[in-house]
Amino acid sequence: MMRALLGLNFAFLLSDVALAENFSQPIIWQDLADTDLIRVNDTYYYSGSNMHFSPGAEILRSYDLVNWDLQGGNVYNKGIYASSLRFHEATGTFYWIGCIQGTGKTYIYTAPNIEGPWTQTSIIQNYCYYDDGLLIDDDGTMYVSYGKWVANGTQAKIWVAELTSDLQNKQSQVVFNTTEEIGYVEGSRFYKINGTYYIWLTNPGVGNGQIMLKSSGGPFGPYDSWHRVLENNGQPVHGGSSPYQGAIVDTPEGKWWYIAFVNLWPGGRLPVLAPITWDWTGMPNVQFVNGDDWGSTYPYPLPQVPVTPISKLDRFSGPTLGPQYEWNHNPDDIKWSVKDGLHLETATITDDFFSAQNTLSHRILGPHSNATINVDYSSMIDGDRAGLVVFRYDAGWLGITKNGTVTTLQMVDYAIMNSTGGWHTTNTGSVVDSVEVHGGSIWLRTSCDISGSSGSAKFSYSTDGKSYIQLGHTHVMDNSQLFFVGARYGIFNFATKQLGGSVVVKSFEISA
Repeated sequence: MMRALLGLNFAFLLSDVALAENFSQPIIWQDLADTDLIRVNDTYYYSGSNMHFSPGAEILRSYDLVNWDLQGGNVYNKGIYASSLRFHEATGTFYWIGCIQGTGKTYIYTAPNIEGPWTQTSIIQNYCYYDDGLLIDDDGTMYVSYGKWVANGTQAKIWVAELTSDLQNKQSQVVFNTTEEIGYVEGSRFYKINGTYYIWLTNPGVGNGQIMLKSSGGPFGPYDSWHRVLENNGQPVHGGSSPYQGAIVDTPEGKWWYIAFVNLWPGGRLPVLAPITWDWTGMPNVQFVNGDDWGSTYPYPLPQVPVTPISKLDRFSGPTLGPQYEWNHNPDDIKWSVKDGLHLETATITDDFFSAQNTLSHRILGPHSNATINVDYSSMIDGDRAGLVVFRYDAGWLGITKNGTVTTLQMVDYAIMNSTGGWHTTNTGSVVDSVEVHGGSIWLRTSCDISGSSGSAKFSYSTDGKSYIQLGHTHVMDNSQLFFVGARYGIFNFATKQLGGSVVVKSFEISA
């Protein structure tokens, strides 16, 4: 039912940033981590990780580095980690490369345009380029810097691979062994700047820092000098961690900027932006404020180009889903459609939300937001469960339940998935409150607060779309790190007895 994740997600992530002289951190209040960043002429593209959500890694687009559009077995956390995105100027081709953790294989996709069509060009069978960084050299030769996750974090090596013309591994060798002084490193990004090769690495074991390696030779080194760019340098987002792991990019005018992220659980990993300068040794430095702190605000790097805000109403008019959505697992495509609403047939018989297929997710918009759905539940059958959920590895939901001829609305909480021995559900949840409903149509709402280290969600319902009544108690989100994803809204419909029932979600609205 759940497969390793292939394909790319080109959607539109829409940021609502007012026209002002300065921007504030985070630049997008959503869970968008493991950045790779490129510029093609005056347009910037940003690739992130998807962990296990489907269809795949997100790609975002911006013209000013602050306002961004998002372009189009059990495998929890075994999807795409830090992937890499590059543009081959000589051929006019975009390249995306990433390892899918559940398969241990590296996949390369190419496209003539960022919107696609994207083609799976290569599968590198025996190499998982973990947290990879792609470099296209001046002569067109492609190199990949990558690491290997080490469970105890006491050692790490960085490799560089050269690819063949048909995008297979030609040769691969270790170019850097970390030292006790440096600590654990990963998250490779690979650059050639003014003729010099650099590998940009995150240093999570030392104050969530950042390390730059510099080669005195070619792409295979030797990488015989290094520079600590960041080490526990402030909190640009209140309550969050110090910034780390991201990518650097230049503007057409030759200015350099760094997008990193901060941890703020349960909201996730939020992108932050700062200018960088280069010193006389050829090493970069982040421009701090108040001594050695990453600023909570900076002047805009470029003239602003606003985009449509995330807060909006989606009526699922068809013929496809808006690419801001991701499925919790690879979907059963014959069990859903989009035309005058999102039609969800039950695809799974289970009493476990985490095992239910065709749960559609959307990143929560912080710091505070409401998500509201209007559901036609008239075609549900005995045993069906459908509604609105807030989830990560814990879940609370408000859903319509069909038991015989009786239809009730239930607030369910305490659904929990545990990582011990692999991700398994340890609690399917308990009914906190319920009320009998009639009429076949209802509005469900969750009001979320992910502004700090203790996230919460309240659930309410309406029979007219105007007046809302709270049901149940406040769902308190697990604020531990667990495994690198932030809490999400979700829309679900699953069966506990037999398949055949369905719902139509007439609309989904986010309001800040």
